[in-house]
Amino acid sequence: MIKKRCAIVGAAVSGLPSARWALAYDYEPVIFERLDKIGGLWRYKPEQFNPELASVMKSTVIDTSKEMNAFSDFPPPDHFANYMHNTQMLAYLELYAEHHDLYPYIRFHNTVLGVRRADDYAKNGRWLVKWRDERETEREEEFDAVVLAQGHHARPKIVKFEGQDKFEGRLIHSHDYKDSKQYEDQVNVVVGAGNSAMDLAVELGRVGKKCYLSTRRGAWVGKRVGDHGMPEDCALNTRFNACMINRILPKPLVNWLAIRQCQKRFDHAKYGIMPKHGFFSQHLTVSDDLPCRIITGSVQVQPDIREFTSHGIVWADGTVTDGIDNVVMATGYLFNFDLVENGQLIPAKDNTARLYKNMLTPQLADWNTLVIVGLAQPSGAIHPVAEMQARLFFAALCGDAKLPSREGMERDIDSSQAELAKQFVKSTRHTIEVDYILFMDELAELLGCKPNPLDFMLSNPRLAHALLFGPNAAYVYRLCGTKVWDGAEHAILDIPRRMDVCLSGRKVEKELTTPEWAEYRTLVAMFVGVMVFVVYLLRAFIL
Repeated sequence: MIKKRCAIVGAAVSGLPSARWALAYDYEPVIFERLDKIGGLWRYKPEQFNPELASVMKSTVIDTSKEMNAFSDFPPPDHFANYMHNTQMLAYLELYAEHHDLYPYIRFHNTVLGVRRADDYAKNGRWLVKWRDERETEREEEFDAVVLAQGHHARPKIVKFEGQDKFEGRLIHSHDYKDSKQYEDQVNVVVGAGNSAMDLAVELGRVGKKCYLSTRRGAWVGKRVGDHGMPEDCALNTRFNACMINRILPKPLVNWLAIRQCQKRFDHAKYGIMPKHGFFSQHLTVSDDLPCRIITGSVQVQPDIREFTSHGIVWADGTVTDGIDNVVMATGYLFNFDLVENGQLIPAKDNTARLYKNMLTPQLADWNTLVIVGLAQPSGAIHPVAEMQARLFFAALCGDAKLPSREGMERDIDSSQAELAKQFVKSTRHTIEVDYILFMDELAELLGCKPNPLDFMLSNPRLAHALLFGPNAAYVYRLCGTKVWDGAEHAILDIPRRMDVCLSGRKVEKELTTPEWAEYRTLVAMFVGVMVFVVYLLRAFIL
């Protein structure tokens, strides 16, 4: 029997797990990678200024911790930092590709030029992929399925301000920023309030004379390092917290508690970055260093830009700053699907497209042989989300998962977009926002692999406790359903050790003795968890 083949565009965070799951479901992946190495965005490209190629800056450290970033069957090495530098993130992807033997399926220096439905698509759902190799030879090849996995950080969103053309200093998008060498001892401006903007402001604040951070709306600023020095996202992204936030507590109370906690770290109003919107109305910006830069005077938050002068900026409040050398626009990115039938099949406007679970277009629901993987902005790590989308896609192709009809997809899209519009500030940044745990659970329910802590309460209470109160890492979705991974339980229970072991090379004995009541805290926590889930079940199925 001839094996079915799947074309995968891109060999990075979305493309590699797509290839892994293609193999798991007996599809032969053909990965088209335009560069000579894997990694995509996470491979630093010091000399690369191609507007179609994404790249981190030299100093980039990922905002989500290694355990939350990990793919479902590949825990990161012990010695990797909890928050990995881009070189470690790239190394993790390379190790993953080696572990699953993906390199033989990658065609390097091959650029996909277009994707279209085959002439007999109505009969078999097949696709034609046009591509160019390193010899500039163009070819077209037929595939049973196509995965678009090239990410959404390649097309810079260019914002125009009045007088911008007469500014005589350097003005670039953060897409083209590599390192701080050309910005030392100069006056710099960063425009934006996302994670890239914060990273840039902090870096330029250290090396320049002064850095101004211009923001129109402000932002709630979170942190990487949580209580007791542990990864904040591991503490926040738990099933217990998700249940409390989304099912039990009133939303105004949750918003008040979140803002109160955020304000404890630094007063956003005094520091000039206080937004008018609620805590959950934006994608959380993460920066441990920004308050330190502001309090030392190396970074100053400014309002929006009214207009440029030849050597300065007039701010929205009418004040003027002269002597500006450089402006970096960290104003985000735009996506489109021009690669597929010249953008006619899946229209995208203002970063909005009608896609079921951010991955499937309803008009192809009869076959579902084309998918977009990784098109999401989760309140957590993107890697597990991309992997789960790929897993669902191939499971559905092989009959292990059932997708809704076209009408069902349309209803789900309408509901999701209405929820986004209701919760988030209107912005191209929030059009693909998803709640990490809720979204992963939605995909898992379609796959039949959503874990229930109650199932393990008696047989394995330690695992039940970890599922309820521990980080909701991707391993939890390999405990049940199809494609169970034998190492999932150990990977889950070993998370605390892997988080601790990379923190220090110096062994220190704890001086404080453990209080006698501490040995009962797990039982108390489990009892509280059971009560919470009872309330959840009552609300969900009875009330």
